[in-house]
Amino acid sequence: MARLTEFTRYADAQAHASSQALWELFDGDREHLNIAHECIGRHADGSGRAAVRIAHADGADEFLSFDDIAAGSARFAHWLDANGIQPGDRIAFMLEPSLPFYVCLFGAMQTGAISVPLFTLFGLDGLRLRVDDCKPKLLITNAEKAEVAGKIAGVRVIVADAGLLEEIARFPGSYETKTRADDLAVFQYTSGTTRELPEAVKHTHRALVTLMFAALYGTGVRPGDEFFCPSSPAWGHGLWHGTLAPLALGVTTGTFAGRFDATRLMKALQDYRITNMSAAATHYRMMNNSGRAGDFTFSIRKLSYTGEPIDPVTLEFIDRTFHVPACSMYGTTEIGVVLVNYPGASDFAVKPGSLGKPVPGLKLQVQNPDGTATAPGVVGELMLWRRDRWETTKDLARIDEDGYFYHAGRADDVIISAGWTMSAVEIENTLLKHPDVREAAVIGVPDATRGQVVKSFIVTDRPQSAEFVDELKNFTRERLSQHEFPRHIEFVSELPKTPAGKIHRKVLRDREAAAAAASAN
Repeated sequence: MARLTEFTRYADAQAHASSQALWELFDGDREHLNIAHECIGRHADGSGRAAVRIAHADGADEFLSFDDIAAGSARFAHWLDANGIQPGDRIAFMLEPSLPFYVCLFGAMQTGAISVPLFTLFGLDGLRLRVDDCKPKLLITNAEKAEVAGKIAGVRVIVADAGLLEEIARFPGSYETKTRADDLAVFQYTSGTTRELPEAVKHTHRALVTLMFAALYGTGVRPGDEFFCPSSPAWGHGLWHGTLAPLALGVTTGTFAGRFDATRLMKALQDYRITNMSAAATHYRMMNNSGRAGDFTFSIRKLSYTGEPIDPVTLEFIDRTFHVPACSMYGTTEIGVVLVNYPGASDFAVKPGSLGKPVPGLKLQVQNPDGTATAPGVVGELMLWRRDRWETTKDLARIDEDGYFYHAGRADDVIISAGWTMSAVEIENTLLKHPDVREAAVIGVPDATRGQVVKSFIVTDRPQSAEFVDELKNFTRERLSQHEFPRHIEFVSELPKTPAGKIHRKVLRDREAAAAAASAN
């Protein structure tokens, strides 16, 4: 019987995708499953085949085989046992992609401990909040971050260096896993500020199976692909879609380590002959802004993106550079991926800017405030049918006559001015069409007459002037409507972003509120 990985068409996904068909892709079953075995152990056949390619920011390339990661993670699992770590204990690690990162990630999960990946750019406050929340028995990091981590009371800090690899080398290179499918495997923190700690999303080993819907139909990954995801594996997209999903299918994946650089990424795409990339919208935008795409030759056949919608200017760059459609996949760390564009499906038409259609088996609807379904073209709240009821995604959307979904911003990014409802995303996309605008963010700010008015924050290389401000206002008004334009414009050197690369509008709103409060005193 054919496996799901052998089907690529949209019609086949609707006909054959099922929970049972997903389980047939794995060694484990509904009772016993281990992520480390499924992603690494069963593919370690002694051939030295590459599991992960790492493009380092300094220009170095690093290749790690399934065999190397399997042996190292098994030794680390034995080391954890020898150090008294029990199933259910949390093991936090704050590391860039590297052999120690994958050894720790998969070694902890083999023992039944819970892996907690943490972003390497966390400062003391951000790190302390997460450590205080998950209470790990060990925090494993590099020498640079060990000093910061050592300031947090109650946690044992281990430096993952050559010394640690030498220490675990005395243990056996194989380990028998005994986890159940419903045992906890990963605590995943969503991106947030140091003042607001998002609750950790707790994933079981079984989550790997559910993930494959997003992998097969969101990123389109299949055996034979040369895959790459530049998102940090400390976050949901980089870990689940960029690391675990391709490895579970035996696909070599690629990642980025160090400070992101768009030119370095494009060189890796060329040198590794990458055929399938899944990235954040910001990554594509930065590649366009670099002006260097013409220096490289690409082998791309499938592209996907997540995190936020891509503006039309960047979509045009993708079309002329890679010559394949950019396929959005929409979801959150909490609900997973629910809307996809089926990359590689010859019978699925990708509509530019669309979120696509639901993952097989899921039901989504755009609703009016009274809970009824909106008509095509009408913006409403995007709802997911789950646990026998409608649950909010906290996002706005609309559908078209063909059943494609379109993002209309976060529910809290709606701006209501003098009775008019406006989308921050739509205004941003219009501003980004201006040739002198590199980046743009839009929020609503209080106004005594209109309730709220639009304020935009612009990153540009063009000198600031009153004429430029008026030009941007008129540029937007002429393309949207007479009321839909930024009445206030502020030029900034950079925009605040979440660690996952999304524009952090809440930071801008908080800054405006603080400035307004200060001026009132």
